[in-house]
Amino acid sequence: MTEVKQASAAVKEKLYHLIDEKTQRMIDIRRYLHQHPEVSFEEKATGAYIAKFYEGKSVAVETNYGDGYGVVVVIDSGRPGKTVALRADFDALPVQEETGLPYASQNKGAMHACGHDGHTAYMLILAEALYEMRADFDGKIKIVHQPAEETPPGGARGMIKAGVLDGVDAMLGVHAWAPIPYGTIECTKGAVMAGRSSIKMTIKGKGGHGSAPQLANDANVAASFFVAAAQTIVSRRVDPFEMATLTIGNFDGKGSFNVIKDAVYLEGDVRFMKQETCDIVEKNFKQMVKGLETMFGVEVDLFYDTDYPVLNNNDALTEFVQHSLQTSNIAELQHLDMTHTESASEDFAYFAQKVPSTFMFVGEMPDDGVFYPHHSPKFVINEKALPLTAKAVGAAALDILANK
Repeated sequence: MTEVKQASAAVKEKLYHLIDEKTQRMIDIRRYLHQHPEVSFEEKATGAYIAKFYEGKSVAVETNYGDGYGVVVVIDSGRPGKTVALRADFDALPVQEETGLPYASQNKGAMHACGHDGHTAYMLILAEALYEMRADFDGKIKIVHQPAEETPPGGARGMIKAGVLDGVDAMLGVHAWAPIPYGTIECTKGAVMAGRSSIKMTIKGKGGHGSAPQLANDANVAASFFVAAAQTIVSRRVDPFEMATLTIGNFDGKGSFNVIKDAVYLEGDVRFMKQETCDIVEKNFKQMVKGLETMFGVEVDLFYDTDYPVLNNNDALTEFVQHSLQTSNIAELQHLDMTHTESASEDFAYFAQKVPSTFMFVGEMPDDGVFYPHHSPKFVINEKALPLTAKAVGAAALDILANK
């Protein structure tokens, strides 16, 4: 890449030192948030906790930002320069925790089963460190605490509509990732996370008695056929070299053993890494629904919506961030992977559609190598990943501001 300016080694070392000094507080914050999770669009107490953290600091703080409980904080150096936005999400999931941790969730039916408590904790401490270092950089750093990443339509779009990206030159986001070993950061150019379409459909037949199926029209049979047949869209309509998944995750056909149900409800989703693939799957899915109606004489109410686009990392910014990570002498960073992509989806994609953005993954696999997938009731993280995340994002942000 062409020669670029970066923040000095001394400035970065100052940042690392501050983060090291504050690491225990970072962990304490994460554990408090883990004990008090709130699900998407209901994070009122979490938003208030985040806003309270900034009391006594000379920063502009906006609360209830967007469609939910978002918090936006601007750290202004007082000198002209770029504006870099740093985003961390803070919603939990409707999952009953089964970790047995001493700081397990105290809110029944809610759990930080995806690590957003860690995202918020690292970002709060990083923001505090950058605030204390505001004499060491030019421009502004905008801290974006985003609610409701987990539930469509997500919190990002509302914050964008409210103006969170106004004046922003670049944006950085991170997801700590349990399947990745601690000490590894993945930072890839181009399409890095899948887009997603959500499916909800009711198949309506005619109910009746199990002893006389000829007098009924079994919606369960039609639905079962459809679930199996829909898999042929991926296997026979999508290029084998392109990524796509189609999942029917909810099949509500429960009833009495001798009753033929008149309606069955299905829910699912589609994942893809290209818009063309998204269009192919949607077209064929809808054609198959019409065919099902004809073949089985049923009626189908279908909701099909592409709610999260593909997350595309800006090539130029991501190359710059890769270089920053390679040259910033972060002791905890042992390996930088610049090729990995993920099939999960993220509403950070909406930010990336509007401004040059880079989204990274930081390994948080427990030291014993045993991990549970994200969204599992047994999900745990390696808290050593938190200061590494803060140092990586902070160093990259300082380098972006220095590269005038």
